[in-house]
Amino acid sequence: MNDHPIPSHSKRIPARSTTILSVRHNGQVAIGGDGQVTYGSSILKQDTRKLRKLLNDQVIVGFAGSTADAFALMERFEAKAKDYPGNLPRAATELARDWRTDRMLRRLEAMMIVVNPEHNLLITGQGDVVSPSDGILGIGSGGQFAVAAARGLVRHASLSAADIVRESLAIASEIDVYTNSNIVVEEFPCRS
Repeated sequence: MNDHPIPSHSKRIPARSTTILSVRHNGQVAIGGDGQVTYGSSILKQDTRKLRKLLNDQVIVGFAGSTADAFALMERFEAKAKDYPGNLPRAATELARDWRTDRMLRRLEAMMIVVNPEHNLLITGQGDVVSPSDGILGIGSGGQFAVAAARGLVRHASLSAADIVRESLAIASEIDVYTNSNIVVEEFPCRS
């Protein structure tokens, strides 16, 4: 008997993966993610890199959801950012508008956090572009655990943004079975 049936077109097994967290704190902005990818109840990979640098390393994107969908969205985002140079919020808004209204893009199942020295933005397929008032964003299966941990650390610890991201993702990995402790963190100095 096969414990892991091969998926058919009529029955989708949810692929769960990722916790991505961004923290803007004390003059730094950091973004990090874990490395786990699961399919159904199986861990497929433990060291996937879910952060990508774009635009000559001036922007970092973290993604959760379908990898193929996230890459398609990142390519479109990079094109929008080139159309609106220096205006990351406008590029994000244009992508979110297209993502919500385009018949093909609407089917893409992913979320993105985009950071540069001035902004950290959440972009969703519902047309949302969110810049958090507290500088903390989380997505993926353990995103809310990581956000809660980060808020506590920002309030009560004297850590750098990168250390807060690292510690918060580690805490999320202790709670969420779809998040592991193989953590990658990138950071920028803030300009705003």
